[in-house]
Amino acid sequence: MLELTHDEWLSRAKELDLSGFHHIDGADEPGGGATYAAVSPRDGQVLAQVADGGAAEADAAVAAARRAFDAGPWPRLAPADRGRALLRLADLLEERRDRLALTVSLEMGKPITDAYDIELRAAVNTFRFYGQLADKLTDESPHTVPDALALVTREPAGVVGAVVPWNFPLTIASWKVAPALAAGCTVVLKPSENSPLSALQLGRLATEAGLPPGVLNVVTGDGPTAGRAIGLHPDVDVLAFTGSTAVGRHFLRYAADSNLKRVWLELGGKSPNIILPDAPDLEKAAATAAWGIFFNQGEMCTAPSRLLVHTSVAERVTEAIVRRAGELRVGDPLDPATEMGALVGEAHLGRVLDHIDTGTSEGARLRAGGARTLTDTGGSFLQPTVFDAVNPGMRLAREEIFGPVLSVLTFDDLDEAVALANATEYGLAAGLWTSDLSTAHRVSRALKAGTVWVNCYEEGDLTVPFGGMKQSGNGRDKSAHALEKYTELKTTWIQL
Repeated sequence: MLELTHDEWLSRAKELDLSGFHHIDGADEPGGGATYAAVSPRDGQVLAQVADGGAAEADAAVAAARRAFDAGPWPRLAPADRGRALLRLADLLEERRDRLALTVSLEMGKPITDAYDIELRAAVNTFRFYGQLADKLTDESPHTVPDALALVTREPAGVVGAVVPWNFPLTIASWKVAPALAAGCTVVLKPSENSPLSALQLGRLATEAGLPPGVLNVVTGDGPTAGRAIGLHPDVDVLAFTGSTAVGRHFLRYAADSNLKRVWLELGGKSPNIILPDAPDLEKAAATAAWGIFFNQGEMCTAPSRLLVHTSVAERVTEAIVRRAGELRVGDPLDPATEMGALVGEAHLGRVLDHIDTGTSEGARLRAGGARTLTDTGGSFLQPTVFDAVNPGMRLAREEIFGPVLSVLTFDDLDEAVALANATEYGLAAGLWTSDLSTAHRVSRALKAGTVWVNCYEEGDLTVPFGGMKQSGNGRDKSAHALEKYTELKTTWIQL
């Protein structure tokens, strides 16, 4: 962590010059002149006027990416040269790490410690991972009949549209952009309208790192205009999206209504976290459950928002989480001591509060939090919130809240726990706490989730894939498997 005090971060924030132009074909572009205000959830103040892009700006960005792919050097570079360019970009991200972390913290409310130590570390590591992987991929030559030679080659898929959310604006953008670039594709990145400023900085740094014009373009604007235009564009070959399941459905329709582009979706979650009575350390299980739901203000698609705990230990675990909720330091995102910052904005805070009100009216028991806080700051702050006496039919247990709201459900036997865990339309992640090796294997196999953590939560690195099942989406980010989304397999049969 960069050793700066709260006052020093405040001083830097006041000096930060944030620009809201699109970044197209290697240069900043104002677009058609329409703008919107990027507002900080920290205090409700305007950070910058951001270019409000639509179809015209999407067309310009896609045209630049198309030229760069069809006639430019990027897809034709030796993979090692592409890798070196990505490593230069990683070095620039590291060099500007404090500025980028500050931008993320200001635009979406993440504590500065998390922005610097977690968000920026992930972005830097992602570009380094794919920079080093770029020349490690191999083609195939299957053994076939003696008088023929068969070649199976991986070729870059073309122009990639990447539409990413606000909760991890640089991490998730890096998960899409880095493997796409490593594969030889060109990219049009559309960040959330709530977090455009860090993505624009990423685009400028890519140009500074020497990526040719048009290889990485950034278009800002909202989903129904800029996002829709990218989704429908006939010159976009692949669409990679992270966000809500409802919006993911729109992108599938856009593909059907345009050129049948491939669409890769990482969508919502309502992740179960199962604590069995034989958990190796109940206090650690409770502490990790609390961290998992309150980290990043609960704005996590993988957040373990459904805690499924055995009846015999339910009250002990719940009390420990309630204590932690009361101790958690909610405060200014620019204070390094803050553990939970602001939700991304007033509209989102209102939606989370509506879930809390519904939970109370449906009969769940509020054990902690439940109200907004720090109202004198002008920011969008919420108390860490815990409900128990939740039943599976309640809205609290069914819908993704995307906030620091935990629902505690109980079970009496393992079969009931697995049934409760799988009783959701989502399948992104799950947790399990047990000392029994056989139980760990059997239950992790039975859980319908793309990732299962056993005796931990949110652990892993770039070597393992990330993605969901069911209505949590398809395809995988991270690991070498991510490259499969951005390449096409070509078979060449040579008769000898």
